Amino acid sequence: MQGTASVERAEIVGNSWNAAVMSGFTRDTKRYGDKLVYEALGSKWRRYHDAHCRCGLNWVTEHAEPAGFTVVRSGTGWVALTGPGLTEDVDESALTTDALWEAVTGKPGAGWVEAVRVVERSEAVAGDRAVTGAGGAQRRERRPEAEPGPVTDKQLKYLTTLVGKVGRERFDTAFDAVVQGTGIAPRGDGERTGQALRRLTRAAARKLITVLAVPAPGAGKAVGDTWAPGC
Repeated sequence: MQGTASVERAEIVGNSWNAAVMSGFTRDTKRYGDKLVYEALGSKWRRYHDAHCRCGLNWVTEHAEPAGFTVVRSGTGWVALTGPGLTEDVDESALTTDALWEAVTGKPGAGWVEAVRVVERSEAVAGDRAVTGAGGAQRRERRPEAEPGPVTDKQLKYLTTLVGKVGRERFDTAFDAVVQGTGIAPRGDGERTGQALRRLTRAAARKLITVLAVPAPGAGKAVGDTWAPGC
């Protein structure tokens, strides 16, 4: 079952900060600057991946990163991630891990909303509190909205492989559905596959990967090197 940030906390052996790391959304200027990140416990997300996908591959390098998520920091037993639909282009009052969940497990998320843990530091004390109410709203108003990032090289490589396996007809249908309402134009007549893919944002590319990697009705199994029967 998909977990929440408030229920799992673990002391990470080898953690250079010598502190408990919680799996959840976090703002910590000392560790991450002005980035909102999702700190994921490796044991927890590995269980999710093994239970739903069973491909035997690494959930970070073979699922999360090809889907457009970026590792900003990591340590023994944990990884801090950013990415579209997770920490980018999101409403911080309604954060969910659905985008990461879909990339890692191949299943739709449950839509459970999680709070942001804000780590406030002084010279001697490090505290944390959840962002709620007017204080969180004021911080969001002061931050300009992030520009949607372009598709990454890893996403392009993975999408090119997927397109070769699912065929042009399914790709065209999926591409036009994914870009609808994003400001990205549908695929043009005579436009090469590579040209169309390079027009995508990271968020749109992640959605397209999710659509193409999931088996079509009656297909029996997912496609792509990082997916296996049961994904």
